[in-house]
Amino acid sequence: MNSSDEDLFLDGEDLELIGINLNGQQLKESIDFKIDLKGMTIHSSAFPKDSEAFDLNITVKVRPDLNTKLAGLYKSGKMLCTQCEAEGFRRITYFQDRPDVMAKFSRVRLEADKKMCPVLLSNGNKLESGDIGADRHYVIWEDPFLKPCYLFAVVAGDLGSIKDSYRTKGGRNVHLEIYTESENVDKLDWAMESLKASMKWDETTYDLEYDLDMFNIVAVNDFNMGAMENKGLNIFNTAYVLAKPETATDNDYENIEGVVGHEYFHNWTGNRVTCRDWFQLTLKEGLTVFRDQQFSSFMGSDAVNRIENVRGLRARQFPEDSSPLAHPIRPEQYQVMDNFYTSTVYQKGAEVIRMYHTLLGDKGFKKGMKLYFERHDGKAVTCDDFRFAMADANKVDLDQFERWYLQAGTPTLEAFGKYDEAEKTYSLTLRQLTKPTPNQSEKLPFHIPVAVGLLRKSDGVEIMPTKVLELKESEQTFLFEGVEGEPVPSILRNFSAPVKLRFEYSDEDLAFLMKYDTDSFNCWEAGQQLAQRMILGLTDLAQKGEPLPEISPIFLDSFEATLMQGNMDKSLQAYALSLPVASAMAEEMDVIDPDALSSAIKHVKLSINAALKQKLLNRYTALAPSGPYVKSSDEVGRRRLRNIILGYLHVSKDSDAIELCYDQYVSADNMTDKMAAISCLVNIESSKTDLALKSFYEFGKDDPLVLNKWFSIQALSDLPNVLEKVKTLTEHPDFTLKNPNRLRSLIGAFTGNMTKFHAKDGSGYEFVGKVVIETDKINAQVASRLAGCFRQWKRFDESRQSMMKEQLLRIKNAEGVSRDTLEVVSGALANESMMP
Repeated sequence: MNSSDEDLFLDGEDLELIGINLNGQQLKESIDFKIDLKGMTIHSSAFPKDSEAFDLNITVKVRPDLNTKLAGLYKSGKMLCTQCEAEGFRRITYFQDRPDVMAKFSRVRLEADKKMCPVLLSNGNKLESGDIGADRHYVIWEDPFLKPCYLFAVVAGDLGSIKDSYRTKGGRNVHLEIYTESENVDKLDWAMESLKASMKWDETTYDLEYDLDMFNIVAVNDFNMGAMENKGLNIFNTAYVLAKPETATDNDYENIEGVVGHEYFHNWTGNRVTCRDWFQLTLKEGLTVFRDQQFSSFMGSDAVNRIENVRGLRARQFPEDSSPLAHPIRPEQYQVMDNFYTSTVYQKGAEVIRMYHTLLGDKGFKKGMKLYFERHDGKAVTCDDFRFAMADANKVDLDQFERWYLQAGTPTLEAFGKYDEAEKTYSLTLRQLTKPTPNQSEKLPFHIPVAVGLLRKSDGVEIMPTKVLELKESEQTFLFEGVEGEPVPSILRNFSAPVKLRFEYSDEDLAFLMKYDTDSFNCWEAGQQLAQRMILGLTDLAQKGEPLPEISPIFLDSFEATLMQGNMDKSLQAYALSLPVASAMAEEMDVIDPDALSSAIKHVKLSINAALKQKLLNRYTALAPSGPYVKSSDEVGRRRLRNIILGYLHVSKDSDAIELCYDQYVSADNMTDKMAAISCLVNIESSKTDLALKSFYEFGKDDPLVLNKWFSIQALSDLPNVLEKVKTLTEHPDFTLKNPNRLRSLIGAFTGNMTKFHAKDGSGYEFVGKVVIETDKINAQVASRLAGCFRQWKRFDESRQSMMKEQLLRIKNAEGVSRDTLEVVSGALANESMMP
């Protein structure tokens, strides 16, 4: 305390106060302190005069068994666990629950019944343990590092584990242990491998060593988020820890590797250096997402990882940027912080960090990181502090770059090229434009790194390797000299900035780039643009009720050429054969028409099937497994490519397609191939589909993660009766709104079913609106995120707008609606005038 004239406010929520004393003296309510719904205020008169230090002891009672919000201390299965980010610690005790209040939790003592809770974990290193009589025991934990209370963690329960160790390059021996329910211990090995690989990568890449003697991970079935980086005690959603080939797909394995890496990397970018306030959330999350993307690229394929990241960005973040809930990566205001754990803060935040890397180069970026840690280790800082470290370490001006933190929206990058044969010069004009977003009608120019290469049109030779252009004005022209032959520009290589590129490529130009571009990302991107252009053209015709013509021969030829390549990375080949994500294509429409877009996509798939069926079948057959399941990059690519081809083969929905899918389902020895097969079967009404679904349920009924897959595949079917099926599944004894994973697996998946959720009669909207209201009474954080499915309501036709708005108002006016959900729906409604 700086002055005895100041009251002290401590955050607190849903706590039963047992007692409070200050320097040994019991305090009296209404005289020495008061309690309201937000916390406790201790009056200045209670504090000793002329003394900054005091001893405050507070005893409270909490009910983790009744805590359905899954924030603070709560019960999950056989354990008690905590989730304190962003504001959960106030549900454990009264405290200054802010990230800039950093303290040493030097002695955390846990006591429990030995039989019920043989495992007692907290942050840091174990100092002491022992028995308390015959039936109880205790453990004392010490974390020697300053940390905000959002990084505090406790786990207590009857758990199994696997153990390992890691020796840091500085010579520290670190005990590693991963815990879960005993029946799932056989699914922990991959997470342990990923953890050790993460520790090694961070030492090698950024010279960052682990700093404690122990590192523990606990897998929890009931968890609002993906995982939490609590110092020395990471707590994970089981979906990002548990894996074995029979129950987890290749994508699950990749996600586990990435998320384990992400949470470990937070030890430095989030824990050792944390956020001054929650407006700075992207400081730790954007930076750490970029670091986990780097790690995943190192562990696998850089090109494949980049494609996966951009596909996700376009499918989730771009729509967020064009909605009434658009916000900068550093939000300017919030009512409930949990609502800002968004794709913008995370994924776009990572793209902003990547732009530093692109502008400064790998060496310059690492210089900036080194200075950042030297200046701020052990402190709570801001996004500006990171930007200053990058600028100062490299002696560059990054003042304009701050606009990426201040302005919402996805910029459009228009490009125009001109070749002068006589002068052998090529001029490239770049122009940037960002549409208004809520509370930001005027946009200033961003600092945009644009990576460009030139390929000679006559023979495909790269005549200018990648060069990074820095666009800082609304419009700039760049001149390239000594250009021998008319070029085709390869613009925005490796997706060097999170923008929408507009360049007048012909179909022939795109096919040329697919064949010759040396940048793997842009080679893939050319194919995506060729497909998107065709699909959106067909969508326009479908909207007008006109018959759909044959698909582009240039596209079909390019597709066939890609299909028949035998020496291409198979994962890259699979993505090259995949059509653009529907939600990303919807972003390019003035008015989103789900039915017309879906019709166009189906027409393209059926046309590919009709034109190339035998070649698809031959390739599918040639890619059959040669032996039992193997987890390797080559085998992951083979399975990925084969299953993409199966997707095209099944669209005919004839008896051959049914047999092909069912045979793969029955013969598969791994979840990747089983999921691919059954995901196709659920689009076809047949007895084999029913048999597969019954078999899948019987196999997975005792495994929550497998059961989540069973719910999801049915919610994503394109059969007409999906909504009725989903409603029936909500009555299934294995379904509950209390488990976030289970709710997301069915209801969340259904909202991603474009034609069924956006059904013309509004039935999908009405159903989801009802579920949001019901869930809000149980878990407001999960409900508010589910309500986000209505955020783009102004992008649709007037009829759908009206029906979605009706649900937003219904949720807003629901009795007892939470602050979390109210903020989301009110924001969507309040900002409607700003959107197209």
